[in-house]
Amino acid sequence: MSQDTKAALKQRLLTDLADGKTVSSWEYVNQDHAAHLELVGVMKSLIALECVTADVSEIVTFALTPEGESFRANGSIEVQFFNGIAPEGSQRAELQERLGPQISGLGLSICMRNKWITQTKEGLVSRAVPEVKDTVREDLQAVAAGTADSKAIDALKKRKLVVQSAFKVYAIGKGAKFTTETRELLRDLTTDTLRSGEWQKTPFKEYNFEAEGEPLPAGAVHPLGKVRAEFRKILMSMGFDEMPTNTFVESSFWNFDSLFQPQQHPARDAHDTFFLEEPAAADQARVAAPEYFERVRKMHEQGGAGSIGYRYDWKADEALKNILRTHTTASSSKMLYQFAEEYRRTGVFKPARYFSVDRVFRNETLDATHLAEFQQVEGLIIDRGLTLGHLIGTFKEFFSRIGISDFTFKPAYNPYTEPSMEIFGYMPALGRLVEIGNSGVFRPEMLAPMGLPADVRVIAWGLSLERPTMIKFGFENIRDMVGPKMQLKVIQSSPVVRYDV
Repeated sequence: MSQDTKAALKQRLLTDLADGKTVSSWEYVNQDHAAHLELVGVMKSLIALECVTADVSEIVTFALTPEGESFRANGSIEVQFFNGIAPEGSQRAELQERLGPQISGLGLSICMRNKWITQTKEGLVSRAVPEVKDTVREDLQAVAAGTADSKAIDALKKRKLVVQSAFKVYAIGKGAKFTTETRELLRDLTTDTLRSGEWQKTPFKEYNFEAEGEPLPAGAVHPLGKVRAEFRKILMSMGFDEMPTNTFVESSFWNFDSLFQPQQHPARDAHDTFFLEEPAAADQARVAAPEYFERVRKMHEQGGAGSIGYRYDWKADEALKNILRTHTTASSSKMLYQFAEEYRRTGVFKPARYFSVDRVFRNETLDATHLAEFQQVEGLIIDRGLTLGHLIGTFKEFFSRIGISDFTFKPAYNPYTEPSMEIFGYMPALGRLVEIGNSGVFRPEMLAPMGLPADVRVIAWGLSLERPTMIKFGFENIRDMVGPKMQLKVIQSSPVVRYDV
């Protein structure tokens, strides 16, 4: 709207109010004085001057959809079908060809439901009543005229022939400082207003310090990212250092063999693991040092450190297969090997704590709590004399900091930890305990080939990032949180995650 048009509309409104009547914004629209939004803009500027007041109400209107307009002009689909039947009856195939698939399909169904027609096995359609009244068309005409009752409107809305809309209507009256002569309030203090002296004789518009302002077009952090950031902060405050985990494609050697997981284990099957086609295998020289490779082979075949091994022929080709890593424990194994190498080089043992939060991949069936890829939170502690009690104590400290107090453990089996425990947390949205992680003490068969002393223990645990996020934000289905079903507005409006308040 131009300034001249806006000024003319404002003056016309004030002139009408000067006669002592209340102006309805709805009446102004119907009288084509102005578009409703334009009038509202003028009204609000006058309210700021206390020149006018406004009482708001809501008006509900109903409009015909394109299909509704068609039925109002040509009759409802069922009556069109009824009228298309010849007095002696018509074949259904002929009606479909003549009237079209929509009228002959839905029209036939409604006519049959209303018992207006009959149909034989041979496809002959006949009228069961001499004539019918088109109440749908009459109701649509009543909606267009504004005289339809609520029952008719509800029926038309169910058939998507009518849409409902509502907007605010203002009853505008005189304010405490009403006058037919107004001038614009200054919005900003500029160099021109200062030089001209206009700022001394023209009132300024009051600033609204409670206004939120225009939303900025900016990115937003996904709920998973918010929980991830908080987990990292918590683990660092507990003395953990972050491990490098930027290797999505991993060799089976680090993902399975170095963890003392046998080559015939079901987890190494294509039903559970994604294998790469190109390159299908890794270069042995780049995977690990030959002497460590040999010590791992010997542990699998013959045992050691009090173990008899698995007693099978360990194959290097199987260990060199490339996969999408199934857990970040592959990175933990590399970190432990580097730790052992540093100890062997210096002879100095320093206890350490490491963690990682990164993506892993498993060939799983999708359901409410499982995806084929997810974020894994993993932590491990290296020290002498560690026990299962230290592991449980670490759990209690970590989970208490992320707000999960209702959790329990269950004994489990892992090829690379003994003893092992599964961790279960209560998910209010599902009303049941859900597995949120796995844990245990790394076996000597895994640590001995690396060269760690016999009295050194490593306790470790891992959990998905998704399930604590589901608990925190109340998602009932993981597919509503990750993937195409996730709504952008949910990402933008999800609160910052703080577990310490």
